[in-house]
Amino acid sequence: MQVFRYSQARTVEGAVRSAGTLIAGGTTLVDLMKLNVLQPEAVVDINGLPLDKVETAAGGGLKIGALVRNSDLAWNTTVKEKYAVLSEALLSGASPQLRNMATTGGNLLQKTRCYYYRDTNYACNKRKPGSGCSAMDGFNRIHAVLGGSEHCVATHPSDMAVAMMALEAVVHVSGPKGERAVELEHFYLVPGDTPDKENVLGPGEMITHVTLPALAGGTRSHYLKLRDRAQYEFALASAAVAVQMNGGQIARARVAFGGVGTKPWRSREAEKALEGQSAGADAFAKAAEAALAGAKPLQYNGFKVELAKRALVRTLSVVTA
Repeated sequence: MQVFRYSQARTVEGAVRSAGTLIAGGTTLVDLMKLNVLQPEAVVDINGLPLDKVETAAGGGLKIGALVRNSDLAWNTTVKEKYAVLSEALLSGASPQLRNMATTGGNLLQKTRCYYYRDTNYACNKRKPGSGCSAMDGFNRIHAVLGGSEHCVATHPSDMAVAMMALEAVVHVSGPKGERAVELEHFYLVPGDTPDKENVLGPGEMITHVTLPALAGGTRSHYLKLRDRAQYEFALASAAVAVQMNGGQIARARVAFGGVGTKPWRSREAEKALEGQSAGADAFAKAAEAALAGAKPLQYNGFKVELAKRALVRTLSVVTA
């Protein structure tokens, strides 16, 4: 780890003007600094900012501050009762100790767990553009089958972001040019030719809070995570579903996947296949096929295609029971 300057931000405006790397829980940043993957010259502590509240938003939704800890959000009464998919996703991630430190904003911005990104002995276009992607011909078992390019196939690791994608979250950002709101679906970027650009944040911009819309009556949600071991493991495939039922018929569906995409992956194809259909095995299977129709597996991760399909079918079976 190289020498760096440390300071504390007293206001959001001060953090935006600081031109340093922001740190809150540090559960990703500190690890990557130790590995010399990230080498910031200045680190700005934002823990003192008043962004740690979960509040009712206009229209009956939810406003979640960027500094709300994952544990606090997961166990929040409103989240557990109205946004179950989010609570379930958070509690499936990391460990209790990490959830006590990790923040909402940091979780959304966490870096990939790709082995090659985290090991500076290997080429990685995300870490060093133009150097190559070692995963393409390497051990790519944990890598993406959706949204990849010849330059990068690293998956986004967040569970929380997958649930928020199914809940149609909006990310609120502050920066040198003022404030703006970005739908989470459009916040992340697929790698394309610029895998080092992971989201739409501009220079000096920071996340201040996230809003979730109020859910329609009768909406049910669920998160299912499939992984190599039961605890402290990243998803090989996960599914987040929020559906509004009308009797036995699916009136509205929102579907997102984790572990299989280069970003938290919303599947409008699956949603289209589900809406207006009677809940049941046939409809679920068709939705799963539609969701993974564009998958491009690599040498070692082809199993993820079937795994993701089964994750979605199982999640839909639970949420519509």
